[in-house]
Amino acid sequence: MPVTFATFERLKNKGVSAYRQGEYAQARPYLIQAAECMLELAEAARSRSIREQHEAYARELIDLARDCDRAVSQHRPAPRVKAGEGDDGGANAADWIVRDKPDIGFDDIAGLEDVKDEIRLKMIYPFQHAELAQRYGIRSGGGVLLFGPPGTGKTMLAKAIAHEIEATFFTISPAQVLSKWVGEAEQNVAKLFAAAKAEPRSIIFIDEIEALVPRRKSDTSTVMQRVVPQILQELEGFDRKAEQCLLFVGATNRPWLLDEAMLRPGRFDARVYIPLPDGPARYRLLEMYLIEGRPIAEDVDLGQLCDRLDGYSGADIKNIADRAASRPFMEAVNGAEARPITMADVLEVMSETLPSVNKTDLARFEQFAQTGQ
Repeated sequence: MPVTFATFERLKNKGVSAYRQGEYAQARPYLIQAAECMLELAEAARSRSIREQHEAYARELIDLARDCDRAVSQHRPAPRVKAGEGDDGGANAADWIVRDKPDIGFDDIAGLEDVKDEIRLKMIYPFQHAELAQRYGIRSGGGVLLFGPPGTGKTMLAKAIAHEIEATFFTISPAQVLSKWVGEAEQNVAKLFAAAKAEPRSIIFIDEIEALVPRRKSDTSTVMQRVVPQILQELEGFDRKAEQCLLFVGATNRPWLLDEAMLRPGRFDARVYIPLPDGPARYRLLEMYLIEGRPIAEDVDLGQLCDRLDGYSGADIKNIADRAASRPFMEAVNGAEARPITMADVLEVMSETLPSVNKTDLARFEQFAQTGQ
């Protein structure tokens, strides 16, 4: 049975609570189990950055468990909490919130022209043409949901939005918000929004947002029961007419798992479907990942490859290009004469590679795009 954030949070809370009370022997097994859960969540994460963050948290838990061993052997009387100390029950936001000024623009993203136009209308033009937006009653800021199959460039699009409107880009993972040793989850949400609102223009980006605001059920963890209302409160508190504007951008490969309240007006007002790349996008991706900066044989037919790659994601195409390049590279490493990448190299790799997104999943995304369910 797949591990959930609720299982991780329950084990972690028991371990951290016992640790804080100085019950080190009791805390250790819970911390180890929580770390194992986090590693399983890391393996299941589709995003590399999310996976690395999960792995980092697992290592922190393991370090805390090792400290329990030391505490028992040293008969340590008082607990030492790594973070979360202080009058406000949490670490300073600067210690865990990552902010950036992305240098990725729309010109760096292959294809998706219809998606870019939709994003410009809903998210960029109201910022860039504030007086016109005010005249026509177009609100800036608010919540934006980017959804679609994995590997379609949702994170890059979020960074490009920040670049286009010259906004500070805040990026965190659900695990960071839910981290008990950073602070209470709802306090973390409040600190995140407060940090973003302190900037003239800002974007809060959370990948795998469904892990933070999942559908609430009777068996949902108490933390989730508190976090979802806190996020809703923050979203409803946006002053979209203020000069200091904020976008809350969530990305997900599983939008149907989101709490229904997040999909109502005033929350994720803009929902943007990021589909698999179309023909022109696939052609540009091949140019970027296969052609540029690599020796290519004259027989490589991008038009034919573009047709054959229908149904593949951008991440799939990059993987195929990299593996095709590795074939002549390894031959040269083993002593053969260096040669260019051929059409046969690419076709051979393609024959071994199925699309990462199946037709059933695509149909579900299309249904959600049309009905929101």
